[in-house]
Amino acid sequence: MNTCHLLTTKATKPEASAPPARLCLTLPYPPSVNHYWRRRGAAYFIAKEGQQFRARVCELAQDAGLSAPMLGPLGVQILASAPDRRRRDLDNITKALLDALAHAGIYADDSQVSRLELAWMEPGRGQVSVGVRVLAQRYVPLCLDESVSQ
Repeated sequence: MNTCHLLTTKATKPEASAPPARLCLTLPYPPSVNHYWRRRGAAYFIAKEGQQFRARVCELAQDAGLSAPMLGPLGVQILASAPDRRRRDLDNITKALLDALAHAGIYADDSQVSRLELAWMEPGRGQVSVGVRVLAQRYVPLCLDESVSQ
């Protein structure tokens, strides 16, 4: 598991508590996937901007008192406020954000995320509010009733 050193150290202490069932964080606005990853030849790596974002998410997760990764299927809600009014694709921030949350030890792997909600807030703050919660089951029907699926 590739997590922040600070969270790994804190989670291994004997007095560490169980992971929370719900966690809410306010994070800086993430770099888009175009600025998060870089390529050198055939190799891909996380760019400096992406590394700085991951480090900040680690600090904020530590400040929130996270002691162990959340387990099981997870639902993630992201409310994003862009730094300015430029036109952006909302889905461009998800990869960097979900990757940074896993790196910070919020959860073990972003494959645990089985429900994802994204929405814009009024631009100008340059931040995202993220809610993560443990779900009772991995697959949850959202809006399809039985008459539609037949």
